[in-house]
Amino acid sequence: MLVAQGKPVSDAVRAIAVSEATYFRWRAEFGGLKLDQVKRLKELERENARLRKAVADLTLEKVVLKEAASGNW
Repeated sequence: MLVAQGKPVSDAVRAIAVSEATYFRWRAEFGGLKLDQVKRLKELERENARLRKAVADLTLEKVVLKEAASGNW
């Protein structure tokens, strides 16, 4: 908001107590998104991580059952 009002980036980030590196990293990742879009993106990333873990668990379970069924234990 401060940058949009014409303040230099260095003054704006100092006013909100973040580093310039954090500002530019955030801007590179979320620059064109609105707040609700950022929240949704983070929510989807958490859901994706949860689903990846579930698939990994099921895959491991399948391998164990396959080994047990083949009698190689």
